[in-house]
Amino acid sequence: MIDLKKKKILVTGADGFLGKHLVRNLLEKRRVSKENLFLPTFEELDLRKWENCQKAVKEQDIVIHLAAKVGGIGLNREIPGEMFYDNAIMGIQLIEAARQTGIEKFVALGTVCSYPKFTPIPFKEKDLWNGYPEETNAPYGLAKKMLLVQGQAYHQQYGFNAIFLMPVNMYGPGDNFDPKSSHVIPALIKKVADAKKEGKNYIEVWGTGKASREFLYVEDGAEGILLATEKYDKSEPVNLGSGMEISIKDLVELICKLMDFKGEIRWDATKPDGQPRRCLDTSRAKKEFGFRAETEFEKGLQNTTNWYLKNQNI
Repeated sequence: MIDLKKKKILVTGADGFLGKHLVRNLLEKRRVSKENLFLPTFEELDLRKWENCQKAVKEQDIVIHLAAKVGGIGLNREIPGEMFYDNAIMGIQLIEAARQTGIEKFVALGTVCSYPKFTPIPFKEKDLWNGYPEETNAPYGLAKKMLLVQGQAYHQQYGFNAIFLMPVNMYGPGDNFDPKSSHVIPALIKKVADAKKEGKNYIEVWGTGKASREFLYVEDGAEGILLATEKYDKSEPVNLGSGMEISIKDLVELICKLMDFKGEIRWDATKPDGQPRRCLDTSRAKKEFGFRAETEFEKGLQNTTNWYLKNQNI
């Protein structure tokens, strides 16, 4: 097991939603000193540039690569080229720079979007290569998947210790609520809050509501990533999730209930549902590094809605 207190750690994307929770966990739970963390912002080091990747890994022991260009179905449809290029180039260059520098361990964050569109439920890691991802987010999912290929190739040729984690969508306080780039939970919370503020008696939601999703509370996600950083050294990918599944219809109704919105839900079936179902087999994470999600979904959702209502004017 790696003692993180004794390591110099680069966290990319540290100022993002997940990054902030992961850094807080490192400082408060793992007692890592601030001096041992390198947390460059995108403005300080744009990792699409090779020389910045070299600067980022210099004198570090461990890299936790969270930085990504992410968004919901809308953004994935709007800028698929950027989604592919930015995510692939950042990861590929950073892994190579880390290898050249002699980094002790590289933790790459993949995505559930890498799975084939019609994967049997629950998604098992062995099913990852059994088909093409769902079309609306395939460029993003495949860009991330290439980091798994690279990590395994580097493990084989250079003995490079790279691990690859595939989390489901995370949610929680501090999430991204920008409607242009947010994921489903924050987008829905904002929709309901706006409807209440404007006195509207309905909300419009993309798709049919039939698709299902799995969600992971962000604090649980951060803990899972750090447990893997400490304890997992194999090149096989690992799912990171809660093992729950909820339909979008039930999710919308639950958010309306928690936010006391009694208006109508109007479904826009001309808009895509995305992948039909998502639910992970999380047994490998439990077996390999003892990870199990702790936060009950409704409680996590309530924490998230409370945070948004308190902070929406920020």
